[in-house]
Amino acid sequence: MTSTTAVVIGAGFGGIAAALRLRAKGYNVTVVDRCSKVGGRAQVFERDGYRHDAGPTVITAPFLFEELFELFGKRIQDYVTIKPLDTWYRFYFPDGIQFDYGGSIEDTLAQIEQIEPADKQGYLDLLDASRAIYQLGFEQLAHQPFHRLSELCVQAPAMLKLGSYRSVWDLVSRHLKSERLRQAFSIQPLLVGGNPFQTTSIYNLIHFLERAHGIHFAMGGTGALTDALGRLMAEEDITIRLGETVESVCVENGRAKGVHTEHGFTAADVVISNVDPAHLYDNMLERKDSCLSARIKTRYARKSMGLFVLYFGTNRLYPDVAHHTIWLGSRYKELLTDIFTHKILADDFSIYLHRPTATDPSFAPEGHESFYALVPVPNLEGSVAWDIEGPRLRDRIVEALGSTLLPGLKESIRSDFFMTPENFQQDYLSPDGAGFSIAPTFYQSAWFRYHNKAEGPNGLYLVGAGTHPGAGLPGVLCSAKVLEVLVPRAAGVDARSKSNLALA
Repeated sequence: MTSTTAVVIGAGFGGIAAALRLRAKGYNVTVVDRCSKVGGRAQVFERDGYRHDAGPTVITAPFLFEELFELFGKRIQDYVTIKPLDTWYRFYFPDGIQFDYGGSIEDTLAQIEQIEPADKQGYLDLLDASRAIYQLGFEQLAHQPFHRLSELCVQAPAMLKLGSYRSVWDLVSRHLKSERLRQAFSIQPLLVGGNPFQTTSIYNLIHFLERAHGIHFAMGGTGALTDALGRLMAEEDITIRLGETVESVCVENGRAKGVHTEHGFTAADVVISNVDPAHLYDNMLERKDSCLSARIKTRYARKSMGLFVLYFGTNRLYPDVAHHTIWLGSRYKELLTDIFTHKILADDFSIYLHRPTATDPSFAPEGHESFYALVPVPNLEGSVAWDIEGPRLRDRIVEALGSTLLPGLKESIRSDFFMTPENFQQDYLSPDGAGFSIAPTFYQSAWFRYHNKAEGPNGLYLVGAGTHPGAGLPGVLCSAKVLEVLVPRAAGVDARSKSNLALA
């Protein structure tokens, strides 16, 4: 029986994946999280018969979830149903023009034909460029550690050849002439907390990731997926402690030896942090236990934007609204500059509108709909008085949607509530209420990002949005795959981990 132990701080998707991967390596694993359910930001809100996924709603690489079940000889299909969507995103432009993105390449070209026929070949060229970036950035590097500068130097020529010094906007604009299509095909960085005008074009791999694997939805919502993973962890004897906050990492002689929580000390041979790295280095480690590189990143790193999320139900149906809609405002670059650079809350905005009842009617009572409207906003480095501006922004969103996609919304809206960056800071310990930890700029990617092997004590490792390879579900799941390389198997456990676990 192995006695090699690991404690995972945080039960977000990165923490869950790390716990399962370490369990498959033979560790006795304990997961500690301050929320009432596993999932981290992927909590579920229930109000008056309406259900809302609190966090991520888009599944772009279901095989990464499938791998976690396959580690133990199990099938994800026996735990949760993941359904591909036909329309991935519907873009709604200020002039009322709509653009449906998804399906086959032919479907996308047909949609492009309606907006700018001359961009059809440009899209195919953009797809080729995205494929090349995906093959390097995702297939080769997303699950590899970057804690040594030499690893960056080896890959730098290939990354530079692919134009990683360019922004996503620059790359898209080289291939597409239509302003609408440039906006539609450059929004992917916003899904991981980045400004398309500042995010390295390496993140354009997301475009081909979507094309290669499609966009999916877990029936029952992301909460059904976290429930399935929670069940898998329980079946594999992973201890889960909820409603408990880890206050600090215990370090002795330069090595992590466990964690202190409000309820006492938990010893461990390996500690995995799924909290925001800035919070880890600022609040959970003593200054002497972190390296200068970590302290510099924590002090100077550029954080992602904040998020304002309005959750609501309606007592009428909106059958013509897609599952995922990107409602674009009148300004694009200027609005993003206000959010990311000036850090002011402008009068205008853009919205990601999620309508899960388009695919799963169980999210609302019969004859009703469930929605959430997510608006990128400044993080708390800006001086927005959210107690005042929150209700005002709520009213402006309702008015904007009511005059476009959701006619009659003022009369039909029910049980609405919202979250601001202040909630992200308080509930998820996200510094400055950033929605996605640090931003995915060139100098905050790969080796420049927080390392998966702690820049401090031995035996401490990082997963999640703030570390390599980055935010988004594929990113945080791949951060746990990096541990396959970094963390050795538990003592006495060989490669046939499943048979050994049966004896543990």
